Amino acid sequence: MTNTPQKDRTQSSVKISEAAHKNHEELFPNHKSTLKVTDPELIEVFDNFAFDEVIAESKLDTKTRVMLILASIIGSQAVSEYRVMVAAALNVGVTPVEIKEILYQSVPYVGMAKAFDFVHATNEVMSSRGIQLPLEGQSTTSPETRYDKGLAVQKAIFGETIDQMYERSPKDQLHIQRFLSANCFGDYYTRNGVYISVRELITLSILIALGGVESQIKGHIQGNLNVGNGKDILLDLITQLLPWVGYPRTLNALKCLNEVATE
Repeated sequence: MTNTPQKDRTQSSVKISEAAHKNHEELFPNHKSTLKVTDPELIEVFDNFAFDEVIAESKLDTKTRVMLILASIIGSQAVSEYRVMVAAALNVGVTPVEIKEILYQSVPYVGMAKAFDFVHATNEVMSSRGIQLPLEGQSTTSPETRYDKGLAVQKAIFGETIDQMYERSPKDQLHIQRFLSANCFGDYYTRNGVYISVRELITLSILIALGGVESQIKGHIQGNLNVGNGKDILLDLITQLLPWVGYPRTLNALKCLNEVATE
């Protein structure tokens, strides 16, 4: 039996669509992909899907789309890809402050143990771009005001649900509710640099990528709806995350969306 010669799939033979090439170049101008040489079939399939088919379904602007993908990459714990995407984000106009705010916003959701490496990766990319650190501070609270301001933001997003959470909490667990108000919302959501409506999209992107947190996904779908991010925007978000988080998390998020955002 003779072996059938393998088809030569060099970088030059990879068939990337014009739209995929254009969208990829916008993020990664003049990028020379080593994977086009070693894994040409994978790159052909992925690039045509992620940078053509999926984007064709979106009404999000490039900057917002990349911000949400960046948030999901933190949730996915993909540090190497995050470094690449931080550079891409800077290329399409995401500001250093916005990148830092995406990162800081992730801390109460993924935990500092998981966020730690991303802080260093962000600083490395920014330093390589000549961005002076630390950036201008964005905090708007003090130790004395963080609880009250955080509670106000919680109620502005989730309404009477917050009062119900406090009322239903066992007394020995009330400190967790206070932590949510003062820390998660008081320390993070009150910061400048990113609008509340965008923060909710960022949070939802992180939660979708984490997986196994459907209760929180549903809560923040409702939060997004409450701050003006309609079902169409949330469907767009879920669609754009698909190539980066995979089908199981995408389908779970879609199920949550359809359960919460009924027509």
